[in-house]
Amino acid sequence: MRVVFAGTPDFARLALEAILQAGHEVPLVLTQPDRPSGRGMKLRASPVKDCAQAHQIEVLQPTGLRLDGRYAEEALATQQRLAALKPDVMVVAAYGLILPEWVLSLPKYGCLNIHASLLPRWRGAAPIQRAIDAGDTETGITIMQMDAGLDTGDMLLRQRLPIHTTHTAGSLHDELADLGAQAIIQALDQLAQGTLVATPQSEQGVTYADKLHKDEAALDFNLGAEALARRIRAFNPVPGTTMMLPGLEQPVKVWAAHAVAQPADAYAPGQVMHVRTDGIDVATNDGILCLTELQRPGSRRQPVAQFVQGWQPL
Repeated sequence: MRVVFAGTPDFARLALEAILQAGHEVPLVLTQPDRPSGRGMKLRASPVKDCAQAHQIEVLQPTGLRLDGRYAEEALATQQRLAALKPDVMVVAAYGLILPEWVLSLPKYGCLNIHASLLPRWRGAAPIQRAIDAGDTETGITIMQMDAGLDTGDMLLRQRLPIHTTHTAGSLHDELADLGAQAIIQALDQLAQGTLVATPQSEQGVTYADKLHKDEAALDFNLGAEALARRIRAFNPVPGTTMMLPGLEQPVKVWAAHAVAQPADAYAPGQVMHVRTDGIDVATNDGILCLTELQRPGSRRQPVAQFVQGWQPL
């Protein structure tokens, strides 16, 4: 297959590498413009761009793709280049730009998206984090035929993956990225053989995975311990969760915790109950949250045994 690839982060890079290893022709890659990163805020290429350049593939980085928008000149140049290449299909994975109709209809077989959920559940921007936060017991990859809606296109292939209580958004992301890379190869093989079957999404069970908001990072101990433990895993590594601890002037980040199914007795939600070298118990509205890994501002992540040294909370 003659494949144009559009993607930006590591999740997409694994798919691009798999497509190349499978022997498909990739004449062009689209990715987000280089962004400032690190302490020096130097421009840094995306993982997908690094991969494409390592394989000597042409890279385009348009700021926008609308032919009537602010970046119409860039969009027109991209359209002309894509039309000249006559791709069989475009594969899209965490690209970061909305694809207008001219992009969706240009390849012979349209655009296939690698989406990190079992559609129609968790359409939108943060399906991995929202699945953990909601307490879902499974997720997966959906290869979808893209249309003009938000993750509303026909499903072409689905692969399931269980969510364990040890999963963070980071670890689940990595497993889904591997699964997505395998799934897109299977889908491309079926597409080439003419055996890929499209199934419309059900209108039942639709949920939306909104972007993560900063105000969600502060732990609300009026929630139960189980819900808070899920939130901590869902927001690890980005953006992380925070809370105030007595004796400290700034919020600390909470990187790991687990729920203890015991009543908090007379303690108010958010109140520190016990401090040990293996955990800090905090009362919640339902149960106890035991903190096991934390980080002070300007410091490194620390297991609780190190964190509590020199701290006088009570």
